[in-house]
Amino acid sequence: MARIAVIDYDKCNPDKCGHFLCERVCPVNRMGGEAIIIDEENYRPVIQEASCTGCGICVHKCPFGAITIVNLPEQLDEDCVHRYGVNGFVLYRLPIVKEGMVVGVLGPNGTGKTTAVKILSGQIVPNLCSDNDSWENVIRAFRGSELQNYFEKLRNREIRPVVKPQYVDLIPRAVKGKVRDLLKRADETGKFEEVVKGLELGNVLDRDIRHLSGGELQMVAIAAALLRDAHFYFFDEPSSYLDIRQRLRVARIIRRLADSGKNVLAVEHDLAVLDYLSDIIHVVYGKPSVYGIFSQPKSTRNGINEFLHGYLRDENVRFRPYEISFTKTGERKSQGGEILVQYPRLVKDYGTFRLEAEGGELYVGEVVGIVGPNGIGKTTFVKMLAGVEKPTEGEVDWSLTVSYKPQYIKTDYEGTVYELLSRIDEAKLMSSFYKSELLNPLGIPDLYDKKVRELSGGELQRVAITACLIRDADLYLLDEPSAHLDSEQRLAVSKAIRSLMAKNEKTALIVEHDVMMVDYLSDRLIVFEGEPGKYGKALPPMGMREGMNRFLAGIGITFRRDPETGRPRANKEGSVKDREQRERGEYYYT
Repeated sequence: MARIAVIDYDKCNPDKCGHFLCERVCPVNRMGGEAIIIDEENYRPVIQEASCTGCGICVHKCPFGAITIVNLPEQLDEDCVHRYGVNGFVLYRLPIVKEGMVVGVLGPNGTGKTTAVKILSGQIVPNLCSDNDSWENVIRAFRGSELQNYFEKLRNREIRPVVKPQYVDLIPRAVKGKVRDLLKRADETGKFEEVVKGLELGNVLDRDIRHLSGGELQMVAIAAALLRDAHFYFFDEPSSYLDIRQRLRVARIIRRLADSGKNVLAVEHDLAVLDYLSDIIHVVYGKPSVYGIFSQPKSTRNGINEFLHGYLRDENVRFRPYEISFTKTGERKSQGGEILVQYPRLVKDYGTFRLEAEGGELYVGEVVGIVGPNGIGKTTFVKMLAGVEKPTEGEVDWSLTVSYKPQYIKTDYEGTVYELLSRIDEAKLMSSFYKSELLNPLGIPDLYDKKVRELSGGELQRVAITACLIRDADLYLLDEPSAHLDSEQRLAVSKAIRSLMAKNEKTALIVEHDVMMVDYLSDRLIVFEGEPGKYGKALPPMGMREGMNRFLAGIGITFRRDPETGRPRANKEGSVKDREQRERGEYYYT
């Protein structure tokens, strides 16, 4: 076995553990050896992997959870691509790059996807887990593989890469001015008008980049990448902030880019979009911030199915102890039974935008999904139910206790994650039920000692979801819980919400754009129709089949179910299956 020892030096605090507790408890050190030595210059411990026996005592004794020791198959040493220094993150293998194809990447955050992109775009020279700093050695290491020719061209600067960044909300900090000027400067292909029309950006061209919403920033970032004349295009989470129609529109445009002969690599956490977008995929597995391994390339269908099964057949690796399965019938059985509440017709009129929500009833123990385009009033509707927004007409006057997770989360709390959550309900943090159903699956204990202000977007989202779900309430309202989460985390959140609502006999309303989450979570749907930015109408809750057929018909997309896993798969536009379902008026998983 190859042994990896990784230390998270951000967590390591020698002063508070009694001056290097790990060094003192190590059996090898106590017998006169040197498995853990102290770097006096940087004031930190270093684990020498060749001397370490992998006993795990230092892992369990470290009060800050800063040490991870993992045993991996020895043959992986040959596939070691890059390591961030001694006791740092290790990346094994790289995704292939093929002309005229979209190569999808699926895996948890923190397992090396961004590192792989930096290597393939020439931003860093992989060190091959040694002291290498030469492209010649890299080319020799990949001799005989599909990447050899690619790296030769990259070294000779015959390949020009373009990267669409993950965090589009940071763009206004780096770029100033009007959208039109930004895109004109980026245009090297002469396709300005075509790209603007394809991404429906005409209405924002004369707006300042600082005043764009998340979805608009995402579209502008994608447009800027498409307008560059390059050989290798990388799209990091292109569906974030976008609604379902926008996601599939972007997927079609990226597909056309590959069809023109370009190399395209895309990281995507919306599995329905990834399925629609990719020709082949790589599944990345490992332990976040410790190591990541790229699987061999797989067909899109098999790769996503193996991800859901938690088992990679070719590698004979189980990376998750449970499988994710979907309801294979066309419609869930409605909860029915005891009515929690009947809400009245509600109207909110902002002058420039008007929302009308028809009245409806919610049942105890059910999860109701809320679907519709961006700018149609979904968040406004949820805010009215939560008592945050006062309706223009109608009144939300009930004795229910409501717990609400907003779409945009504030980070003004000064304390740690544990302090925040314990103020809500410390007993639930100790409860074995909540640990197994919510806290551990979402990785919350690993965040307890972190300051809330210092959390990343994904960490903050998981903490906000947890804070919402541990409150004692009758009705739980969560607005876009999938934002900033990877595929694994989205499935964990979906599983936790369904489990808690069923076992605690509570009710949840979820605003969501990820079709797979909507399908996995929902017993019924509230569908929003209208004209984004001008008028919205919320229909009463309805069954999944009726709701999804109505919603998907409105945006012109059909879905089928995968026979193996039951997951939703978007049909290619104009395919035989697409035409058959449209003719029958069955847009939803027949």
